[in-house]
Parts: sequence; structure tokens; C-alpha cells
Amino acid sequence: MLADRPRRFNELKRVIGEISQQMLTRNLKSLEADGMVTRKVYATVPPQVEYGVTDLGRSLAAPIMQLATWVLDHLGEIEACRALVRA
Repeated sequence: MLADRPRRFNELKRVIGEISQQMLTRNLKSLEADGMVTRKVYATVPPQVEYGVTDLGRSLAAPIMQLATWVLDHLGEIEACRALVRA
């Protein structure tokens, strides 16, 4: 969600959809610690926080998209295997 442009926290939460504020915060902090995203705090009331992707994070975008494409291509097989395990 950050590949196109930086986004504010609440905008990210809306775009991502079903994610708790706590989980999004944890993930963003982890990505920031790993050097994948930047965090910019604006001195407003209330403070606005904007997240952007770093060059390191941008370099990971293509492999992640390839993985996502693979998962979508094989989703039926994956779900069938999961169904066998649950049965």
C-alpha cells in the first residue's frame, strides 16, 4: 500500500481493511525497525503520522508481488491441502 506514495496511518488502515489498530501499529514498527518504511510525524494536534517506503523496502516489492501472484495461481491447491489436514 506504500509502493505508490506515502500514506497516513488512518488512510493505511482504511485501505488495508480488516486489521486492528494494534496489529497495524506492530507491523509498521517492525517494518520501520527493519528499514523497510520511514515514519514522519507532523507537529499538529492531534499529531499526524505518515509512512513511506524506503529504497530497501522498494527493492522487496517485486519479489513480494511475485510471491503474491504465485499464491493466487495456486490458491485452489493450497486450500485443498488445508482441507485434507482439517478432515
